[in-house]
Amino acid sequence: MDISFDEDMLGPDGADNRPAEPPNSLDLNGAHPQRKKLSAPEINLSLDQSEGSILSDDNLDTPDDLDINVDDLDTPDEADSLDFTGHGNELEWEEEQATKEDEPKEEAEPIPEYTAEEERQDARLWRTVVIGEQEHRIDMKSIEPYQKVISHGGYYGDGLNAIIVFAACFLPDSSQADYHYVMENLFLFVISTLELMVAEDYMIVYLNGATPRRKMPGLGWIKKCYQMIDRRLRKNLKSFIIVHPSWFIRTILAITRPFISSKFSSKIKYVNSLAELGELIPMEYVHIPESIIKYEDESSIKRYTCMRLDEELKEAAEFNKVDKNVPQSKS
Repeated sequence: MDISFDEDMLGPDGADNRPAEPPNSLDLNGAHPQRKKLSAPEINLSLDQSEGSILSDDNLDTPDDLDINVDDLDTPDEADSLDFTGHGNELEWEEEQATKEDEPKEEAEPIPEYTAEEERQDARLWRTVVIGEQEHRIDMKSIEPYQKVISHGGYYGDGLNAIIVFAACFLPDSSQADYHYVMENLFLFVISTLELMVAEDYMIVYLNGATPRRKMPGLGWIKKCYQMIDRRLRKNLKSFIIVHPSWFIRTILAITRPFISSKFSSKIKYVNSLAELGELIPMEYVHIPESIIKYEDESSIKRYTCMRLDEELKEAAEFNKVDKNVPQSKS
């Protein structure tokens, strides 16, 4: 490729002698300096090995001073190799971290919203009560199986004289792990329910039958109940009837006499059967658990058996007495 000047267009002083052409654009910045054209050197770009080609032997010859002796080269020692390896691991670790950051992250599961129905259910699991001017919270879920321990048995006499029924057979078993926690909440439930049920005078019917020893409340629990009962409730209590009393409950009441008033002790009455209870109070709205009815039937059978045995023993004793008094004839 050959590029040369057009000598005819240049004058002796180097000025451009070409005829002026009409401008095809408006010069806004004034006159522009003229550009000079330079000729490029001749370059042969052919791929053969002819003279002047880039692939010719002259261009491929390596000078003698560029000979490299491999034995004279310095190689990295072991320490340098370890350092380099360490830096390489760091770079790889950084690349892995960058790759992990670029990867799409799994979205965390959203926390489920607390619905209004769940909020109402949760509110029913806890009850706030005020006992003795002190606020308490009752875990209603823990005492759910034992809430039948106290019930309203209607009224007696004139006015709103309530009958409160306490069925000991519904108490929790003392062998369970959370017994003390349940009894604590059950105690608050009984006291707060008692205050809601009682308007005027009232009586308590304590159903002791069909209650094994492991379900009997301890002395401390009974003492705490008595001490936390409001003064109004103590004063308005007219009678405390114990149905089917056992020797254990009689012993407990005998032990508790020192810390209870003599007036309260005078209100305690023992009833051996449901028939006797029916002679004292109206039984129309008194709920008797099935276990106590069964216990009553079994007790009646035992009582009848004992009475029948006593009668037979008395008859046998009288017969022997009469037989001894009859004179025997001489043979």
